[in-house]
Amino acid sequence: QVQLVESGGGSVQAGGSLRLSCEYSEYSGTVSRKCIKWFRQTPPGTEREGVAIIDIVYDSWLSVDYAASVKGRFTISLDHPKNTVYLQMNSLKPDDSATYHCAALPRDSCRLSSTNYIYWGQGTQVTVSS
Repeated sequence: QVQLVESGGGSVQAGGSLRLSCEYSEYSGTVSRKCIKWFRQTPPGTEREGVAIIDIVYDSWLSVDYAASVKGRFTISLDHPKNTVYLQMNSLKPDDSATYHCAALPRDSCRLSSTNYIYWGQGTQVTVSS
């Protein structure tokens, strides 16, 4: 059973930082290539906003992309031995408050705008106070 498990959420003041983690198990298909995306949703059931995406090949990555709203503040990265994708969030704003999810996408859908999720996690809550 494929799993993606998010962690690292919490409550911070504006200007603070958090690092989210997405630990993923191996999933079928092209094991050597994966696509992991972070999206956020607030409140639950509303539109999902793509935040960052990473195109992984073997133990490295080909490309990353970010939403305009987070570019320069958020960084997505990979720890291959730990099967973990991180989202470092700096200079947080109250508008960043949301439930953050990570999701796996097919390799041919590896775009920030794609919502063709194969699997996704339960999410981790981020709250930024002013």
